[in-house]
Amino acid sequence: MNNVAYPIYTFDFTPLLILGCVVLLAGLIVSLYFLIGKNEDLKEIRAAYNKILEAFNELDEQAKLIVKTDLELNKAQEELDRRLTGLNILQKMAQKMNMTLDDNEVFQRFDQTMIAELGFSKGLIATLSDEKVLTPRVNIGMASAKIETFFNALAGEADLIATLQKGVILSSLRSSQTARSLIVQILDAEHFILSPLLTQKKLSGILFVGNNYNAQPVTEGDEEIISILANQLAQAGENAQLFEQVYRSSQILEMKVAERTKELTLALKNLEEVSKKKSEFISAVSHELRTPLTSIKGYAAILMTGKVGEIPEPVKERLAKINLHSDNLVKLINDLLDIARIESGRVEMRPRLQPLKPLLDNIADLLTPQLGAKNITIKLSIPDDIPAIEIDQGQIERVFINLLSNAIKFTPEKGSISVNVIPRPDQEKLTIEVADSGIGIKKEDLGKIFDEFYRAENEINMNVKGTGLGLALVRNIVAAHHGRIWVSSEPGAGTTFHFTLPYKHINKKPEDNKTEVA
Repeated sequence: MNNVAYPIYTFDFTPLLILGCVVLLAGLIVSLYFLIGKNEDLKEIRAAYNKILEAFNELDEQAKLIVKTDLELNKAQEELDRRLTGLNILQKMAQKMNMTLDDNEVFQRFDQTMIAELGFSKGLIATLSDEKVLTPRVNIGMASAKIETFFNALAGEADLIATLQKGVILSSLRSSQTARSLIVQILDAEHFILSPLLTQKKLSGILFVGNNYNAQPVTEGDEEIISILANQLAQAGENAQLFEQVYRSSQILEMKVAERTKELTLALKNLEEVSKKKSEFISAVSHELRTPLTSIKGYAAILMTGKVGEIPEPVKERLAKINLHSDNLVKLINDLLDIARIESGRVEMRPRLQPLKPLLDNIADLLTPQLGAKNITIKLSIPDDIPAIEIDQGQIERVFINLLSNAIKFTPEKGSISVNVIPRPDQEKLTIEVADSGIGIKKEDLGKIFDEFYRAENEINMNVKGTGLGLALVRNIVAAHHGRIWVSSEPGAGTTFHFTLPYKHINKKPEDNKTEVA
């Protein structure tokens, strides 16, 4: 091969010199005999001469063996040197390919210098597309027109393509006459190696190296080196393509995420604007309703006193209903106003240190008539070492009253209700559970019961009037205290509301309180 330095070997001619001397000596002995010897000594001289000839023949065979062995050693040393050179090149190539994940840069590492170090003058790397079209990626020492002609000719040789697909190397050392003719005639390479590039056991390209007619023939070692190099190139090319795919996918994903984030931000802004307008509308309407309601309630109360004249009993009953419904409507308006104020941040919590036990005892006493009407028992479980916590007492009372009133409403007669306070000192908060033995809540209703104006469809709700604002108000009050609330229930197995309250009130705007179900 070209440009490869090999060591110079010497041959030992000593055995031949000795043999020549022996022959010369034998000739001298015979000559002397004929000059001065007697006939009776002729037989002895001939015997000695024959022994010398036998020794000569033995020395000749040994000399031939030495020459043959020396040539074989020279050839083996030469092959070893070429393989070591090839392995060194492969190591350098691997290091270069590990420095990039760009497939173009990977293939460009295969350059003129590397070709020369491998002992070749021509080189080609081509990749095979999904449409089975070969595209040159690296061309060293060959005309583009010849390469195109070679690709067209190779595409028409199904047997050669099938051979490459199997991972078989084609070379001037061992290849079909068809392959040899194509390469020799088109690419002008008498000595060559054509190796497939395989990706996931599929033909993804070819690697070609070759020399002109006057170069040294390729060897099995050359085939091994080029085969390993082809595997390196194929693997590096595949890694580069995978990286490119991942990079493009990540870029597309980032663009989609950015676009989606922009859309969500705009939607959230619009939603906040709608929520703000809704709260403003509720506040305005509530205030407008409260004024005439106050007048209606006041006039009804005056009429009931009889100060404007005697009122018949049927009229008194109707006035009492007007008064009752006015109270209910005022409560509804107050709830709407409270929800709107809490959501908009216009209601400021007034936290103070408050022990829970007396607060819950007072609420239980307040609800005693309702509990007694249905013969429902209530159990308060509050550890003695529960510390006082910072809460707005009035607002937290509304939470307990709403939850316990609902529990009473949905618990059948002779049922039970329990309130459990569980300290979590490691988290600096309390978990409070309000559980009942009532009818329970359907799974499809669990995620909606904290929504404003939502009422689950059940027999009790059909017979009892309500606004669907109580639990929405509870959720907002708990959120304003920087706690969270969730519910667990099964139809026919009762319901448990869980909510948390921090030991200390945090003076910052509460985050959105998301309803959870268990």
